[in-house]
Amino acid sequence: MADRFFIEDMQVALEAKTFPSLTLWNRIEGRPRTVNFERALRSEVRDALWMLTRQWQAGELRGEDAGSPVFARVHVATTRLNRVKLGDSSAQDFDDSVPLEAQVESLPIPLAAGNQAISLDLRLVMGRRWLKLIAGIADYAGLFIARYRIAVPDPADRADAAVCAHATVWQTFAATAQRAMDGGALYTYLTGGAGRHAYDNVGVLDAHKAAIDAAAKRFVAWVERLFTQPAGRVNAAWQPDRLEYRFACAAPTSAGEKVLTAGEYYDGRLDWHDFDVATGAASLGTAPPADADPRSAITRTMIPVPLTYAGMPHPRWWTMEDGRTNFGQVRPDTTDLAKLLLIEFALVYSNDWFVVPMTLPGGSIAAVEGLAVTNVFGERIWIEAAGRGPEAARQRWSLFTLSAADTAAPSNASLVVLPTAPKVQEGEPREEVVFIRDEMANMVWAIEKTIPAPDGPGRSGDTSARETRAYHERLIAAAGTASQPVLFENEAAIRYDVMSTVPENWIPFVGVREQGSVRGISLQRAALPRIIEGDPVRPYEIVRPRTTLLRAGLDGPTPRGYLVPEEEVPRAGTRVTECFQRTRWTDGRAFVWLGARKRTGRGEGWSGLAFDRIVPKTNV
Repeated sequence: MADRFFIEDMQVALEAKTFPSLTLWNRIEGRPRTVNFERALRSEVRDALWMLTRQWQAGELRGEDAGSPVFARVHVATTRLNRVKLGDSSAQDFDDSVPLEAQVESLPIPLAAGNQAISLDLRLVMGRRWLKLIAGIADYAGLFIARYRIAVPDPADRADAAVCAHATVWQTFAATAQRAMDGGALYTYLTGGAGRHAYDNVGVLDAHKAAIDAAAKRFVAWVERLFTQPAGRVNAAWQPDRLEYRFACAAPTSAGEKVLTAGEYYDGRLDWHDFDVATGAASLGTAPPADADPRSAITRTMIPVPLTYAGMPHPRWWTMEDGRTNFGQVRPDTTDLAKLLLIEFALVYSNDWFVVPMTLPGGSIAAVEGLAVTNVFGERIWIEAAGRGPEAARQRWSLFTLSAADTAAPSNASLVVLPTAPKVQEGEPREEVVFIRDEMANMVWAIEKTIPAPDGPGRSGDTSARETRAYHERLIAAAGTASQPVLFENEAAIRYDVMSTVPENWIPFVGVREQGSVRGISLQRAALPRIIEGDPVRPYEIVRPRTTLLRAGLDGPTPRGYLVPEEEVPRAGTRVTECFQRTRWTDGRAFVWLGARKRTGRGEGWSGLAFDRIVPKTNV
């Protein structure tokens, strides 16, 4: 029997394809045959020629006709931010002893919402601090507690509904009323105008008034050190209609002045991408002083260092990575350009990047005016910025540089190092408002998901709305004056309902025409009545928002309306939160401030609001 694996004439067999075959590639790895893995893990190689062929196959022996850099001489022109302008307020000197986030984001700590005192926890802390400051002067604790006392809530008074409607809040107020001092009321009085003293309307001896005044200065300084608040308790950077911050910074340059504007800052993480270079903007008065000119130039010659990062792929064939970055788990979409660029950088061009270190202080603006690189062949190459050219160029590439607000202006290659904190701790939301579109009602609703409770922390807006309405219904039922409808024998079992009700934490915004515009639409804050059937005293009462985010214009001396541009509430909605922020600065001091953040919502909604309905009677 002929052997089918024996080939007499190889050339004829190949031409006739008598013996077709499939080429298989097996994995190159150790395959142990015993329970001892020690030899298999050695990766023993005895054939040096095989190693060279594998390097040739991987392209490692191919010359690139390029030299590695050995020296880099760079000339950098730097300047420092020295002016800041919050909103429409006047420009002021830049203070780098305070984080820029705290200067821009800090909102005043609200101690009252309309006529209702809130933030009881802070008021008690301030009161204890004041009593501790005056403990060594004389025994005036009882007098100050009586002068700045916490009012006793009356469960039968509808004016105290914000406190008495919630059992936990009412218990806290009842436990501290007439026993603890309202330090917030004292702080508000002292900072409310000039010529005020803590001993006003308090029986303090004349010999102790100077000591009381000194204690009052320390008390105000302690409160303002505890919480970073805007000057005059008004943050001009916060734009209530846009639900975001707007401010500008400036620094002197050799050409005059560089103004950086942040017209739409809302994400809570301040960085370079929030700024644009304003061309032709109004000057902020950044003329450098004669004794301290922030402008300087740095010229250095350094050795470029290859860029490395955790899990970086190595171009050498047998060089093993640390494996801390799994690029196989990166699954970009076809439209996710950022991830695609990152993968291309990491896998293809990772070993083509070099780092030339340059240390700059916070608040600096640096512009590389010259960069010359010398390679191993002694060639000197002049490097130009990759993002040079007009700002509106379609294929212009730039990273970590500022964009010009005017697209017709030339590109700006400067780098700004902001005096911001690398890590900011964020507390639980004190206020949370969600703007949604209701296409059925053809309006926008601002839902107060979290409201500032009078005792201090944030509470659920839905629960508070239900408890408040139940409180009013309970008072009417307890009074026994609710009028009952009279039914006749032939009366129909249905009734006409003018309007349905919605939860009290749903604040309506209706569309109005923008002033001076033909087609522009704004959203104006409106109000719904609290209708409780059988109320003989007040058939209806206007429900006002309880969050400071929505009370813009209500608590001032002259009440005014509140308008929000229609484009600020897209179909996805808008979510705005207000919470305490805390960070530690370079000098070791801790800064705490109240800041707001805007995010994208979760889509549209329906309030259930309906008009002109025929509904069945519930008591028939």
